[in-house]
Amino acid sequence: MAKRREMDLINGSLGDKIVMFALPLAATGILQQFFNAADIAVVGRFAGKHAMAAVGSNAPIVGLMINLFIGISMGTNVVIARFTGEGNKENIRKSVHTAIVLAVAGGLVMGLLGELLTVPLLRLMGVPAEIYDMAVLYMRVYLVGMPVILLYNFESAIFRSQGDTRTPLMCLTISGIVNVILNVFFVVVLGMTVNGVALATVIANLVSSSLLFYFLCRTESAVHVDFRELKIHPDVLIHMLQIGVPAGLQSMVFSLANICVQSAINSLGADVVAGSSAAFNIEIFSYFLLNSFGQACTTFVGQNYGAGKPGRCRKTLRLCLVQDFIVVAAAAALILSFGTQILGIFNTDPAVVKFGMIRMRYILGAHLFSVFVEVISGAMRGYGYSTWPALMSLFGICGIRITWVYTVFRASPTFSTLMMVYPVSIAATAVAVILSYFYLQRTRLQRHAL
Repeated sequence: MAKRREMDLINGSLGDKIVMFALPLAATGILQQFFNAADIAVVGRFAGKHAMAAVGSNAPIVGLMINLFIGISMGTNVVIARFTGEGNKENIRKSVHTAIVLAVAGGLVMGLLGELLTVPLLRLMGVPAEIYDMAVLYMRVYLVGMPVILLYNFESAIFRSQGDTRTPLMCLTISGIVNVILNVFFVVVLGMTVNGVALATVIANLVSSSLLFYFLCRTESAVHVDFRELKIHPDVLIHMLQIGVPAGLQSMVFSLANICVQSAINSLGADVVAGSSAAFNIEIFSYFLLNSFGQACTTFVGQNYGAGKPGRCRKTLRLCLVQDFIVVAAAAALILSFGTQILGIFNTDPAVVKFGMIRMRYILGAHLFSVFVEVISGAMRGYGYSTWPALMSLFGICGIRITWVYTVFRASPTFSTLMMVYPVSIAATAVAVILSYFYLQRTRLQRHAL
């Protein structure tokens, strides 16, 4: 990682640096999601809508299995960013090596656990019989790549902590090209179905994680990786877990609630499942934009908190909120304007397109509320208060969505009724997160000179 890619987050202007940090990060997330979008598009075009629905039906399970460790990687980001602000190179070194070992070990555990839970979870979700066998096959292959998938996320967190979001983007661009080529080769040339796109995803993640590891070994900065020092350091691990586990649980809450919602979607038939799956792979691009400013807020606040600069922490939050809202509103308007044409890339069946548009209208509207949830939660994590946004999500996201499925949707079992739960639950959570932040500002943060 070249020094010039690192960004000074504790001195100078903020607005331009937040944008320069967030946009490559958003592009990275979008490209990562392109792995899944390419899977959906290839199987939808060349293996049929049932294969497409089988891949899409696994999305909530994949999220449930990896979000805990992705949250812990966020803890890695905060911890290393804070040590960077303090200028504590010894603890940066210990944190980096702990994160690498934790990623690989965690990936192995989650892969094995996933193999045991895949069948029970798919049955619990009520995956339609016509796509069930393909859904199981996809997950079996995908889980083999869990160690490299988690490794990439932890390595990216290390780079983000130094203000570098371009190196992960460069590596993912290379692996994204590999993924698309392999998708076509396995499915079109070799005649494979969902197992082909899953295998392509695993190989692509191996490429991206290997490239990032190479750069970490070559860098001369504080985040240099030395094979001889790869071990768990309990003191920094505890610090990472204190911030990362609540963040991971917050992400898991979304996945748990979405499994419940996906079960309701599955009950509406294969056309609804296919349309919802295609829409998810489009609307998620808008989510990565809004989430990138939340992660920028976490990193900037973390470094400036470590450097003892409370004014920059508060200014970071204000700028992230304004910039994020503008970007997300523009993205939602653009996607909805061309929604029918974009959905046609995945599948041209009129029923699939119709249900996809219904989903996107509700979800993209909800993203405007999500700006407040993501950015303010990011600020609280940067300060070290990760439990608060996790609790807000538990009651606001999980509670409302599960209750909605078993009450409102049961009374009116239509796709529109089900999708309405997204803006309702996100709006309620946004209010709770805002109130929690102001409470922290008046009490705990003030006592820490913030």
